[in-house]
Amino acid sequence: MKSILINSLSKSYTYSGYRTQITSLLQEGKSSGNEQSEALTHYSELNQVRMNRLDKTMKVSDENGQRLQNLKRNYIWLVISEGWCGDAAQILPVIYKMTLLSEKIDLKIVFRDENEDLMDLFLTNGTKSIPKLIVLDKNTLEVLGDFGPRPFGANQFMLHYKKEFGMIDEKAKADLQLWYLHDKGLSTQKGIMDLMAKIDLAAAQNFQV
Repeated sequence: MKSILINSLSKSYTYSGYRTQITSLLQEGKSSGNEQSEALTHYSELNQVRMNRLDKTMKVSDENGQRLQNLKRNYIWLVISEGWCGDAAQILPVIYKMTLLSEKIDLKIVFRDENEDLMDLFLTNGTKSIPKLIVLDKNTLEVLGDFGPRPFGANQFMLHYKKEFGMIDEKAKADLQLWYLHDKGLSTQKGIMDLMAKIDLAAAQNFQV
């Protein structure tokens, strides 16, 4: 696993680098990833608009900001993403804003289809669902936990929709984007901070031992 992590980190982007790469591909009429289609390019264009808006408007709560500043270890937050993914467009800007509030976190982003070995280690119910945030110890690259592809509320929304209508269609995707809009990134913050609290607690207990 460590060799896979090292290889993926060597191909990783900063947040601004990731955004620039998506923009460059769109200027060529392409989306990120192995598959190319008009639909995926269209989704990527929509996601650029969403991420631009979130970059300007999304705020980390004061409580979570304080918790981020009090983290005990140095971490790498490694995110698996693609430009066409609607969930990634809603979650990545939140993750980025969170990392800006902590000197303990180094954010790295990789493209799923360029890192299949890594993705295969972090499947969700057997699927290559993204985004996926992997929390690593910065010094040892030990995997400490992961989050994604959606916060709990968004996941429940999609499960209920599929149960009621039997499928995930374009209306479900549109309604999910509205869910994210109304949530304002709070559920993503909560899910990640709950994970970090468990990781930090384990670090403190290990130190005491």
